[in-house]
Amino acid sequence: MNYNYRYRLKPTKRQRETLDYHRDTCRQLYNHALYRFNQIPEDEGTVKQRVRKIRDELPDLKDWWDALTDVYSKVLQPTVMRIAKNINRIGQLKEKGHNVGELRWKSPGEFRSFTYNQSGFELDKKSGQNVLALSKLADIPIEFHRQLPDDATVKEVTLK
Repeated sequence: MNYNYRYRLKPTKRQRETLDYHRDTCRQLYNHALYRFNQIPEDEGTVKQRVRKIRDELPDLKDWWDALTDVYSKVLQPTVMRIAKNINRIGQLKEKGHNVGELRWKSPGEFRSFTYNQSGFELDKKSGQNVLALSKLADIPIEFHRQLPDDATVKEVTLK
């Protein structure tokens, strides 16, 4: 069974600025990927196949978009794949009879999280303090209001 645990981070002012920079870079990537998705004709595959095509363009995109090299690659990939999840969710709402439109670009206030999946993060204890070590970011102090079970495996970290 999967459990979702929520813990509060205690970043310094500089770490908070870096987190905001990474979040905003992910937002810009999402908007770019949405633009690219809308350019691909529907007859070129399913939604997931078209989004994967855009995700596979990330290495080439890093060549001319320097800000993407500052963000861990396992953060960029789920950012692009978010489009497929959002489109599937819109489809489910349409099937239930809801009047929904299309995906729109995200403004800075609308894009509030990014995800490390599979790798790039580690819970650690340094100098007697619990920290969340994030690749290409920093070791951010974390406040455990309850301990993780000893047999728990952390598979994904979402920062909001």
